[in-house]
Amino acid sequence: MTEKYSEQEHRTRIDLAACYRLMPLFGMSDLVYNHITARIPGTDNEILINPYGYMYEEITASSLIKINLKGEILDNPHADYSLNQAGYVIHSAVHGARHDVGCVIHTHSRAGMAVSCMKAGLLPLTQTAMRFKNIAYHDYESVALDMDEQARLVSDLGVQDAMILRNHGLLVASPSIAEAFNAVYWLEMACRAQVDAMCSGAELNIPSEAIATKTHHLYQPSVRRPFGLMEWPAMLRYLDRRDPSYKD
Repeated sequence: MTEKYSEQEHRTRIDLAACYRLMPLFGMSDLVYNHITARIPGTDNEILINPYGYMYEEITASSLIKINLKGEILDNPHADYSLNQAGYVIHSAVHGARHDVGCVIHTHSRAGMAVSCMKAGLLPLTQTAMRFKNIAYHDYESVALDMDEQARLVSDLGVQDAMILRNHGLLVASPSIAEAFNAVYWLEMACRAQVDAMCSGAELNIPSEAIATKTHHLYQPSVRRPFGLMEWPAMLRYLDRRDPSYKD
């Protein structure tokens, strides 16, 4: 594989395949559905996406499909698999509008879907949730197949790095694969904690607006660090101890 792709694309493929493999290990996959896309460094309009029909645990670096933002397939190692149109509509919209975004993750996790159905959305119940205090929201418009939805989706996301797709699921848009995995992991944990707390029936303690704002501020990359970069080597070691075939 190293002879076929540039060094940058080769590294991106390995990291993206690793991200796919990590998702089911932490309960964030949905059979053969959903997508994680990564922009190939040095390009403006080339992204990598999973072959539609593969489970996340099957993804390898060489199995990823290369497309451009028009949806044209540039490199597909599979004769019998292609890409999911709904995944293309959502992901290409974000990559096309946000040149600061290197990776987009969209999930249909149980907790994420549950919170997406709540009118109040994500509540600042935990420190983890306060990280996403300014999370964006996009109203449900049915299965994402209509290209004209792209403009509304991008407008709703704005400059945020995370969005709740109402009655649908979660989306994160980050500068790198490492940061995107970290963001979706903690967003998922915030949703799980909220569902658990609300299901308990106990009276909820919600911190003040001032505390929520302070906590959100402390999570900003410019204040402390870009969360995910330090953690990523540990995540790769976690995978390597279990199954290093994602690198293939």
